[in-house]
Amino acid sequence: MQLKFNRQKSLRESILHKLLKLIVLVGIFVVVVFFIEKINFSKPNKIFNTDITNEIIRLK
Repeated sequence: MQLKFNRQKSLRESILHKLLKLIVLVGIFVVVVFFIEKINFSKPNKIFNTDITNEIIRLK
């Protein structure tokens, strides 16, 4: 009968593993933001200038 050897990760290995995951996630986030920035979303052509001061005075 052979015993299984379950080696526990050292503190250094676990910190490196978490740091590597963090670096990968930040990298993916940066790439996603970069590609979203390249997309041209439609912008309104008309500038709306609505005077709402009368409505604000009535709310008080």
